[in-house]
Amino acid sequence: MLTQERLHEVLDYNSDTGLFKWRVAMNSMVAAGSEAGSFDAGGYLQIGIDGKNYKTHRLAILYTDGYLPENSIDHVNRVRSDNRRANLREASMQCQRRNCGMLRNNTSGVKGVAWHKQMGKWLSFISLDGKKKHLGFHYTIIEAACHRYAAEQCLGFSDCDTHSSAKKYIDTIINTPEGG
Repeated sequence: MLTQERLHEVLDYNSDTGLFKWRVAMNSMVAAGSEAGSFDAGGYLQIGIDGKNYKTHRLAILYTDGYLPENSIDHVNRVRSDNRRANLREASMQCQRRNCGMLRNNTSGVKGVAWHKQMGKWLSFISLDGKKKHLGFHYTIIEAACHRYAAEQCLGFSDCDTHSSAKKYIDTIINTPEGG
């Protein structure tokens, strides 16, 4: 089991930049002072120490707080390579799912809002415990966004998702001359 002491022996961590650097030469390919880490298939940085690979976001917690987290680590800004300590938080899988970005097939620009062709209205929905909850059909996208945002607030999404696209859309409409 990797300890904070061992981690401090082999790596330096800058919590403001999120970068790790080797304190010691690990082999002929890794010089002391060089940046540590490589990307895994999922786009996360990882570092091999004593024959085992560790995600750098987990190492950042061990380095600063003294323990390897049992829970998942969430990148608040959703950038997998941004391992600044201020950008990392322990989070449940439910919270992780709430802080995911918009799906590629989203055409409304608001997560949980879609045009329903058959009804000729905007549909709002939210996922809760892996199930899609229907929030209603609406004549305008702003109504659908408001319903989505209200559901996010009621369900505590703001604790996990600080990037609500529904709130951003509402704020944009309110702050335009036509909308406000």
